[in-house]
Amino acid sequence: MPESCDTLLVHGVVVTMDAQQRVIADGAVAIRGREIVAVGTTSELTATYAAGETIDCSGCAIIPGLINGHAHVPMSLMRGLVADQQLDVWLFGYMFPVESRFCDAAFVATGTRLACAEMIRGGITTFVDMYYFEEEVAQVAADSGMRAICGQTVMRLPTPDAASFDDGLERARRFIERWHGHERIIPTIAPHAPYTCTDSIYHEAAALCRRYDVPLVTHLSETAREVVESRAERSITPIAYARGVGAFDVHCIAAHCVHATEEDIVLLHQHGVGVVTCPSSNLKLASGLPPIRRFIESGLRTGIGTDGPGSNDDQDLFAEIHLAALLPKGVSGDPTVVPARDAFALATSSGAKAIHLDHIIGSLTAGRRADVVVVELDQLHSSPRYTYDINAIYSYLVYAARSADVRDVFVDGHALLRNGALQTLDAGAILQEARAIAEQINTFLAEREDNLLDKILAVGGVRQNEQFEVQVKALIGDPQNAERIIEALAHEPFTITKASERTQYDTFFLWHDESRGRLRLREDHRIDPGARAEPKYTITLTVPARLDEYPSAILIGRARYTAPAVRTMRFYREYFAPDRVVDLEKRRRRWRIIYKGEDFAINIDTLVGHQRPGPYIEIKSRTWSHKDADTKAALIGELLQLFEIDETALVKQEYVEL
Repeated sequence: MPESCDTLLVHGVVVTMDAQQRVIADGAVAIRGREIVAVGTTSELTATYAAGETIDCSGCAIIPGLINGHAHVPMSLMRGLVADQQLDVWLFGYMFPVESRFCDAAFVATGTRLACAEMIRGGITTFVDMYYFEEEVAQVAADSGMRAICGQTVMRLPTPDAASFDDGLERARRFIERWHGHERIIPTIAPHAPYTCTDSIYHEAAALCRRYDVPLVTHLSETAREVVESRAERSITPIAYARGVGAFDVHCIAAHCVHATEEDIVLLHQHGVGVVTCPSSNLKLASGLPPIRRFIESGLRTGIGTDGPGSNDDQDLFAEIHLAALLPKGVSGDPTVVPARDAFALATSSGAKAIHLDHIIGSLTAGRRADVVVVELDQLHSSPRYTYDINAIYSYLVYAARSADVRDVFVDGHALLRNGALQTLDAGAILQEARAIAEQINTFLAEREDNLLDKILAVGGVRQNEQFEVQVKALIGDPQNAERIIEALAHEPFTITKASERTQYDTFFLWHDESRGRLRLREDHRIDPGARAEPKYTITLTVPARLDEYPSAILIGRARYTAPAVRTMRFYREYFAPDRVVDLEKRRRRWRIIYKGEDFAINIDTLVGHQRPGPYIEIKSRTWSHKDADTKAALIGELLQLFEIDETALVKQEYVEL
């Protein structure tokens, strides 16, 4: 008597991607509950199983569900927002401002619905996400029936859903606890990248992943500049740094790795790190060509992803597979490298290894989850089809197939797409929601000519340095008191790590509407021995600060955008048309010191030609969390006592405000 099963897919070319990489010409797949119970020929399975539903897949390929190993799915709402720009202009001029203005829970939910609908229609059954408000991503993915690893982004910088990395870590912990154990959603934490995180963020993220047995998701070595700056600051590559801070002590999914060195590849292999390349995004942003051939040859767990639609514009994994096969050929001059079967594995069997889920997905094997996709092969662009070599199916899937060829999609045995129609999502309603948000963004972008940041972007590249700073400023008054402080710095308990002396000529552009921020043009002359001979010219936009007063210090939250000042002062005055201009000349002596293990900057400033020339002392330290700020604020209080500075001398204003 035949065994029962829920669904039987018959008469398709079954591409198993199992250990033997079997291809079955007239094949069938039997599904019971959420699992595949058998894979074989149509004649074998129809004789063995009595199915609740039998689906004819003649003229189709039956393949494992595709795995999008790295994405920022809510950014589907930013598709087509801007193109053909440098990475800093794209990021700081468009992505960050739009996210800052619009990214909330509703934005993320709508963007995820749009992305899930697109991915399901393109045969993607599993995705790995990294974004904000990740609980919304998880909920939409669960409702749509997809499988997902959802990484709550944490950075040292303020994000749309966390004011500090302390808040971000706590948000990630709550998210993981709430969703842990879900049958299809794996909640986790995603420290953004070494250049936006701290050692402690990675340490605590790894601890969370170890505690809940979830993978850590991060970006590594995406751009050449990132690697150069990491070597300059830490003397090691971002990948070596990630190993050092514990990111590889747990299952890790590392996105991009475009500029991985040979030593990096060895490290990644030794620690079983999953590497996910994103060819389209890296090409569009000119980040470089990922060494896909070396990853595969080295035996790395290698997958493929779309990255965010803001940089890729689509979530078509067939297009990524296509590029993964072609790029290594074009770069090497060898048409045999990364053959079609290896490229297809990046989105299936190898991709499952990259995200550490190869024990349940990635191949059509009895006992694996029933994540199955049916792809039509009799389209104009994929006809005629030759069958003399059974393995020719890989060429059709990699070089000819399109995401629009996907007919049916199953996850855990449940149909998410049947005959091209979505079963769990309402495409019409999703498009209406997406268009409504897009109209708001469109209006914002059209009307932001008055935005100072955009004006800076139009005349030069920018570098963002968004930070928290604990600082205090006090009027010393008597120059002898300044010398006494300088003398004290040369002795215990202080350790001077760097000293400099300079004259700074600042011109501030101010507006009656202070919410617009202020611009500072600076001519910086170093006058200490061995310093650079040429002055440095910069223009900086400072967004209004958020102040939290401590007994003897102020925590200042700021966003800075700095660009080289390469034009004349007349040009900048006419271009920005400020309501008021303030010129300030300052003599500054600076010491970087270590006090009780913490780094501080001590500035002794004299304002030239000012009604209140000083001298002033300014004590400041960069910080990334409230807890750290509390500690450093207390230490600043101790420094004021050591320098015998009375609280009545404190100045709670910037120099330009005096």
